Amino acid sequence: MRSAEQIPCPCCSGHLRVIGSRQRGCIDSLGDKIILIIRRLRCVACRRIHHELPDMLVPYKRHIKDSIEAAVGGDPALSVTADESTLWRWRRWFWALAAYFLGCLTALAARYAIASVEGRSTLPRSALHRIWQLVGDAPGWLARVVRLVANANLWVQTRSAFLS
Repeated sequence: MRSAEQIPCPCCSGHLRVIGSRQRGCIDSLGDKIILIIRRLRCVACRRIHHELPDMLVPYKRHIKDSIEAAVGGDPALSVTADESTLWRWRRWFWALAAYFLGCLTALAARYAIASVEGRSTLPRSALHRIWQLVGDAPGWLARVVRLVANANLWVQTRSAFLS
């Protein structure tokens, strides 16, 4: 793992300094709870605090990305230990943000002159297929989307204290 001093701040590209750690709970694909220790980092320039999340997590989601990816991608081979309402919320969350994710990925690909994984097609495709065109459809595609969007400081916070 790289030291925090080598990781630039996603907001201002300043240096990050470790200021501590915190526990972060998540639920794996078997339904077991896992407690992770997450480093807390503060930028010395803009003073913002960041949490260093592993690739297995999606910001603000309790379940690991493999479970969410299986539900969103409709992979029947993977079983997810979550109730139907949770699966429905994951799908609703993803499809509400799919166009935004696609726009972020397209802008990042243009900014860094990155070619898509597959050749361009003129056939109409769903937003998920266009996202897969940019990051690939192999397992772990959701982690690649999250990493690119979050590390570019483009992640949209979708939590609300007023949800029932």
